[in-house]
Amino acid sequence: MVTVNSNDELLKKCSYVAISSYRRKVLETLKNDVKIPTKISEESGVGIKYVSNVLTDLKEHNLIVCINEDAHKGRLYRLTDEGKNVVSMIGEMGW
Repeated sequence: MVTVNSNDELLKKCSYVAISSYRRKVLETLKNDVKIPTKISEESGVGIKYVSNVLTDLKEHNLIVCINEDAHKGRLYRLTDEGKNVVSMIGEMGW
């Protein structure tokens, strides 16, 4: 029987992020601050349409959180603790 530890799960999420330049850029943009999608798009160089899709995807994987979900405009996003760990580990591994 193979057991999966929490580090294995973190590595899986790192791999999931690393295979997409858009996911990587969006997470990297959020690593030090809370931002709205327009700002994420400007700073990451990823088009706003793609940023919206990536944000939804990263939220489903518990790597980011929207802190004002009820807002229709100006939604604020930040990394979760797990998202911070993924960004850190990807940086350390040079992915």
